[in-house]
Amino acid sequence: MKAGFIGLGHLGKAMAKRLIAEGIELQVWNRTREKALDLAVEIAGTPADLVSRVETLFLNLFDSEAVWSVITGKGGILEADCKNKVIIDTSTNHFEDVTHFHEMLHEKGAFYLEAPVLGSVAPASQGSLTVLVSGEKQAYDKALPLIEKIGKNIFFLEKPGHATKMKLINNLVLGSFMATLAESIALAEAAGIEKAQVIDMLLAGAGNSGVLHAKKEKLLKEDFSTHFSSSLIYKDLHYLQDLAFRLKRPLFTGSVVKELFGLTFGKKIDDLDFSAIYKVMKDNPSP
Repeated sequence: MKAGFIGLGHLGKAMAKRLIAEGIELQVWNRTREKALDLAVEIAGTPADLVSRVETLFLNLFDSEAVWSVITGKGGILEADCKNKVIIDTSTNHFEDVTHFHEMLHEKGAFYLEAPVLGSVAPASQGSLTVLVSGEKQAYDKALPLIEKIGKNIFFLEKPGHATKMKLINNLVLGSFMATLAESIALAEAAGIEKAQVIDMLLAGAGNSGVLHAKKEKLLKEDFSTHFSSSLIYKDLHYLQDLAFRLKRPLFTGSVVKELFGLTFGKKIDDLDFSAIYKVMKDNPSP
């Protein structure tokens, strides 16, 4: 089975490696070509070149601006013959942009599946991501065997925009949990309680969560090598603010948490894992 892959950041590369390990004959394109060299696969010259070689193409890009560029830019997907191609976009996009992506690719005879994923590098490497999918059922059925290579839990929401909106709402919970855990640990340490003991007690009590289990070692060792960066959660929460605005609903927790992650830019740690919000809390963000 052949497929293409565009976007070899931390998560994208983990997904690509998983597909290769599962026997998929992968071909790739990445803006920084050097990031693809260690995969030992064919590297296309442009996105258009890549989509002309495969029937199914994965995208995993930083934001909607990057997806626009890959689809409509020079050498982009729309320059190729897209008829009957299936584009599986695992990026976390702006909910309004995905509507345009569906329409543009449909006009070219292609199928666009918005398929944002829940989880980061570790579950991607194990094929245990949660995948939310919106798009035409025909395309979903065709792409499902490939999606199952990276995802353990797969939810088909069908209506365009729904998968993306749900991903943003999930990240409200994710970002809020991480910020609360970081503040709790930093506060307990300030009160004189040893960090490892704090984490163990939180895991035995109200803090017991997938987030703390996943980030326990990073917090203990203060190794914030990137799985999912603060800049990404900040971007996602900004998109969520736009969604709340369109719905004419306030966004209390999400807005505060977004600004907390915004503090990582001033500390120049925005490219580190989002668990590095602990460093902001430990240094005390208040005046």
